[in-house]
Amino acid sequence: MGLHRLTDIVIGVPNVVETAGYYSEFGLRPSEVATVYGETVPGPDPDATHRFSTVDGGHQLEVRHSPRRRLMSLGVGADDPDDLDRIATSLAALEIDARRDGDSLRAVDPTTGLHVVVSVSPRIQQDPTPTPPYNAPGDVERPGVRAPGILRPEPVRPRKLGHVVFGSTDQAATQRFFTQGLGFKVSDEAPGLASFMRCSSDHHNVLVQQAPVSFLHHTSWEVDDVDEVGRGATAMLENHPERHTWGLGRHYIGSNFFWYLRDPAGNFSEYYSDIDCIPDDQVWEPGVVAGEKSLYSWGPPPPPSFLQPDDLAELMTGAHDDA
Repeated sequence: MGLHRLTDIVIGVPNVVETAGYYSEFGLRPSEVATVYGETVPGPDPDATHRFSTVDGGHQLEVRHSPRRRLMSLGVGADDPDDLDRIATSLAALEIDARRDGDSLRAVDPTTGLHVVVSVSPRIQQDPTPTPPYNAPGDVERPGVRAPGILRPEPVRPRKLGHVVFGSTDQAATQRFFTQGLGFKVSDEAPGLASFMRCSSDHHNVLVQQAPVSFLHHTSWEVDDVDEVGRGATAMLENHPERHTWGLGRHYIGSNFFWYLRDPAGNFSEYYSDIDCIPDDQVWEPGVVAGEKSLYSWGPPPPPSFLQPDDLAELMTGAHDDA
């Protein structure tokens, strides 16, 4: 696969400063350098308070002003310029215009209006997290000492942006844009309702769901393990219990541990760990999923506000006003 990761996203919100403060608490670090078409630009970022980095992924989030909350753009990493040529040809077959600018290609999904930038970018490098010793029945690997997960003093820092989930008024058309146009692969799907798609070895990097309006549902950020999922969420909720949305639990599709929180603009953000991985040389048969239970293997059931955000009617009105 010539594609290899999500590079960055831009989200639009009405309350930029408040939302940016939330993601700083979430563990993202203010970016000190800007990234342009996958190339690092030295010097201070002129808008560092609204641009954020992960430990391994570099600059991966920008928060901009928008009258309503939405996903404004999505960056995808490719290995070389030949991948951009292939994508341009594929998009042309779908009658979608693409603009080539050096080592990047820009296109817009006609259904959602989402801007996608595919750029020649280095593959992400991640140092492995040491597996902590676990005591199990008949197998005591940690005799006489406390579990290291309860002794970590440092704040939780997301390692990378894992995936984004957003709604489309024509899910099938947006799925074609990502698969037939950009080259994403389908991992699992609920035909006509949702599709889990990947541009890396992670189970999914983009999930598109059928919705009455195009909107950002959630962003998902990888941490080291389930202890970091719990520690991160607990710290975020300490003085803001209203941020809690859903968790702790383990997904059925993707298998990852999760805990969802709500940012001040109404977007959900997820700490996750231990997601299924699909190397290119491994045979993977996409599954057909159905029903709420397919969302999780264990944990509390998803609240109604997760399945249908409280501000959905307002978003629909705002989209109509934009038009």
